[in-house]
Amino acid sequence: MDLRQISALLSSSPAAFPNCCLALSTPLLARLASLLPTTPQFTLSIGSGAGLLEALLAYLYPSVPIEGVEVNSSVNLYVEEQDMNVVGGTWDLLPRASDATAWMFVYPREPKLVTKYIKTYGLGIKMVLWLGPRADWADYEACFRDSAYSHLSFEEDVGLAEYEMLVIARKCCP
Repeated sequence: MDLRQISALLSSSPAAFPNCCLALSTPLLARLASLLPTTPQFTLSIGSGAGLLEALLAYLYPSVPIEGVEVNSSVNLYVEEQDMNVVGGTWDLLPRASDATAWMFVYPREPKLVTKYIKTYGLGIKMVLWLGPRADWADYEACFRDSAYSHLSFEEDVGLAEYEMLVIARKCCP
């Protein structure tokens, strides 16, 4: 299925899609698009996986550029090749992360990687979005609370499944 066909399946209710951990909905995509920077700035999705969320955002909101980063290019099924970055391994960081205005971590696997990105490349980043299971947030909260990104907003009713959440982390002091 191409992005046009997949986007036609989106509705106001969150639904599971193959190759995407996050339940997707039109309200969720609209909310993310309203938060993320527009051209010429860009968002880096760290651990983008198959890239369905990122590609749908780029397809439906062309002024919201998103690049993905993964450890293996073969994992990516949807993000355009020119918008895909590959790192050497699970703990490898992408230096281009410092050029982004925002980061997204969607269903991240390792809190230490989030912390490592923030400490290494977080100086100029305006906002970090964390999307994942509510049950996992306790493992990640310290990554943000113990960093410059300790101003946390917990978004409700944004079109996620009941067991998922969106956290917006911003710097506590400009």
